[in-house]
Amino acid sequence: MLDQLQDLLLILIGSSLVSNVVLSQFLGLCPFLGVSKKVETAAGMGTAVIFVITLSSAVAGVIYKYALVPLNITYLQTIVFILVIAALVQFVEMVLKKYMVSLYNALGVYLPLITTNCAVLGVALTNVQKKYGILAGTVNGFATALGFTIAIIILAGIREKMAYNDVPESFKGMPVVLITAGLMAIAFCGFSGLSLK
Repeated sequence: MLDQLQDLLLILIGSSLVSNVVLSQFLGLCPFLGVSKKVETAAGMGTAVIFVITLSSAVAGVIYKYALVPLNITYLQTIVFILVIAALVQFVEMVLKKYMVSLYNALGVYLPLITTNCAVLGVALTNVQKKYGILAGTVNGFATALGFTIAIIILAGIREKMAYNDVPESFKGMPVVLITAGLMAIAFCGFSGLSLK
């Protein structure tokens, strides 16, 4: 039991900080760069990503373990995971629209955007590749989404501060954002010194 908790903690730290999905694996860059202009919208996107990636990791893990493996059709995992993610996002969107209108309005366009976020599929495939069980895969999904949220909120905070700075004309706009993201990636390399399995 203690070993399992230790393994889950290592997955949590490793996936959120050491192997940050955006800054070290370069997945989910489109929403990372596009939705990070304000901290408020970045936090909304991060919350939606945490919810969807955690839920899709659990559902994809169950389908993989109890459907794809017993039927010996694991070669269809990518197609099945894409369908699961798309269906799950649509289902979540319908439920929120019907029962939680204020949350649905707050998330706005961010929820459908998550369907096209490659990080969601990347987590499901990573869970299979690393042979995580359903619980470990769900923790990995949560930790990955948490790392995405941390990175996008930090970038949004920096971008809000940069709006008031005097930036050379050739660096205005996306060039300075890409430089900032690169510096953040270098800073996150400092977490690689953590001893993980």
